[in-house]
Amino acid sequence: MALIELKSVTKIYPLGSQEVVAVDDFSLSIEAGEFSVLAGPSGSGKTTLLNLIGCLDQPTRGEIWLDGREVGHAKQKTLFELRLRKIGFIFQAYNLIPVLTAAENAEFTLMLQRVGKKQRRERVLRLFSLLGLDGLEHRKPSDLSGGQQQRVAIARAMASEPAVILADEPTASLDSHASEELLALMQRLNQEQGATFIFSSHDPLVISHAKRVVRLQDGHLESDQ
Repeated sequence: MALIELKSVTKIYPLGSQEVVAVDDFSLSIEAGEFSVLAGPSGSGKTTLLNLIGCLDQPTRGEIWLDGREVGHAKQKTLFELRLRKIGFIFQAYNLIPVLTAAENAEFTLMLQRVGKKQRRERVLRLFSLLGLDGLEHRKPSDLSGGQQQRVAIARAMASEPAVILADEPTASLDSHASEELLALMQRLNQEQGATFIFSSHDPLVISHAKRVVRLQDGHLESDQ
């Protein structure tokens, strides 16, 4: 069984008296352990698809299955639990909490899951070691470089060991060198930890690193390689 399956998914947004079809009759299956990118120009539907997979939005029509469960039409409380326990998010803006330390930021999802303090700190410190953040656990986000903040965000996304990690345009604010480092790091986590990654991006560098490239155009599947 696929980890994620979209079956004839359509997403329509109202725009004044008109409607915008962001995704149209779209089907896709993603297996556990994939390192995939949803690629396409702005307006192609890739961010909409990522939001649908991440249970941040719901389809107008069609079904979305996550880890054996239909989530496309689940209640909001159920969607919150799924986001908390099954999905890790890496946001463009990192979304770190300024008053918390790096380790506390990375532990935040685990805290919401009511994981004990000792266990969550041990798990985060293991990730910090893997991500090259040793010795930075007590620093606030303002005392970290942009690259370090992004790695803290990756640690937060992975700490709860989610079924899938979603990243929307992860290299948008990075230069080519930092982008290469980030992608190499994510590939390592994919290979060594078995983490499932799905990106949305139009960056050729991200696309070249992906094992699978799902290309979109105007809300439709253009190619899948």
